[in-house]
Amino acid sequence: MQINVRRENGACRLEIEGELTIYHGPEFRSCLLENLPGCDETEISLAGVTELDTAGCQLLLAAKREGLRLGKQVRFVSHSLSALEVIEQFQMAAQLGDPLVIPAQR
Repeated sequence: MQINVRRENGACRLEIEGELTIYHGPEFRSCLLENLPGCDETEISLAGVTELDTAGCQLLLAAKREGLRLGKQVRFVSHSLSALEVIEQFQMAAQLGDPLVIPAQR
């Protein structure tokens, strides 16, 4: 997994590439905890997520919870098909609270 971080005008954008699974959870958590306090809002792009497991889902929920605790906005955007399938399977859309845009099938 790779996480690209961009900061601009008090906002952060984290772009996840690869698996968001139990094997990469500590890396995502560290990156989030390092960047979240210094940003007014954080946008996490899931466009490059190739696999999401239950540990990854827990991390997404923890990111929202930590943002709420700090009074910061955390949004998930550009959900990959892999991420959408798992979010739908576990019925997490309401807990995450972000719009889910379903891409057109080819």
